[in-house]
Amino acid sequence: MPMRPLSRLLLASLTTLALIAGACASQQKTDGSSGSSGGGDGRQAQSTIEDVPNEGGDVAPTGPEFKAYDAPEGFSIGMPAEPQIARKQVPLGSGTVSTAAYSARAMDVLYSVSIADYPEKLVASRPPEALLNEGRDGLAKEVNGTLKDEKDFTLEGGYPGKAYTVSSPTVGELRARNILVGARMYTLLVLFNPNSGAPAADAFFDSLKLVNPPPPLATAVPDAGTVSDAGTLDTGVDAGTTTVPDAGTRRRKAK
Repeated sequence: MPMRPLSRLLLASLTTLALIAGACASQQKTDGSSGSSGGGDGRQAQSTIEDVPNEGGDVAPTGPEFKAYDAPEGFSIGMPAEPQIARKQVPLGSGTVSTAAYSARAMDVLYSVSIADYPEKLVASRPPEALLNEGRDGLAKEVNGTLKDEKDFTLEGGYPGKAYTVSSPTVGELRARNILVGARMYTLLVLFNPNSGAPAADAFFDSLKLVNPPPPLATAVPDAGTVSDAGTLDTGVDAGTTTVPDAGTRRRKAK
């Protein structure tokens, strides 16, 4: 069964977020390797930096200070620095879906929040659990990751959400939350090195404040369908100065 348009859009918006995360992760690797280059013979010097125990005893790791950032889309989020912003209008039939992503780095950790505004009729036709699960699976697949844990929750106001952790061999570890607020999907993500951790992740998640949010949508519970094709939707979002390779075009099955 071909994936419904809403499913493809949901995965596309999360793919955009994952690409931004990947670009920042690549930059982290570049920054880390630039100082370890050798001489003119092309060889690279080996790093001699090691983790040394603190003789004064264990010190609890601390994260950056967050400053509330008021987004024009109607929410506030704590950011450790001025965020980079990427917006896109994604075609859907005769209309469009508005997407936006905000991301900032601090202490080698990426903090990001994205939104995607879908038509109410499409959201109302799917159970919230299906939408949240598709967002989780799409992000995990994009970073070639493995789901470590997950937990359902309800945000104040009755909005359904899903918290989960994904371990990726390519970008590190991801802690994320998907929240369905009316016809809008919020995705909060923290990308970090599992050896260093992200002690401020919970503070970042808890900093989300909704401004005059709509009431939860009354949703039907039809057959959620089978997610078998990621579609060919092109988000076209520039994730900074990093060029994203063409992943190829996938052929959809005939109805």
